[in-house]
Amino acid sequence: MPEVHAYIEIDDLERGIAVYVDGLGLSVARRLTPRWVELAGAQVPIHLLARPEPQFKSGEHVLRKDFGRHWTPIHLDFVVDDLDVAVERAVRAGATIERQVDHPGLWRLVALADPFGHGFDLIEDPEPGYALLTAGS
Repeated sequence: MPEVHAYIEIDDLERGIAVYVDGLGLSVARRLTPRWVELAGAQVPIHLLARPEPQFKSGEHVLRKDFGRHWTPIHLDFVVDDLDVAVERAVRAGATIERQVDHPGLWRLVALADPFGHGFDLIEDPEPGYALLTAGS
């Protein structure tokens, strides 16, 4: 099985650390460069990569960055023990609530966004819901 790392591009490293460390309970494992930190505390290492410039070259392409709220088809779900406490902590650190999903008997989930436009979910104990969904399979 290959090792997986998640990279999250942001425009301000210290604000990113505030959200993902103070708000979500991860920790700074190491600072690789002044604009790059590796976070620990999840089952996958999460790297924050500060790219504040509005555009940069990537091979033959010039990429233009936009840190406004956007949808990405890949997002992170953080499984938490106490959803209310975790949401309060994340919001206090700079995240914003986008929607709340409460499926009695399945799970409780809150979708948030970090200050850089990346969505992530906090979900409380999803396993009983997954078991119910797959019981008929």
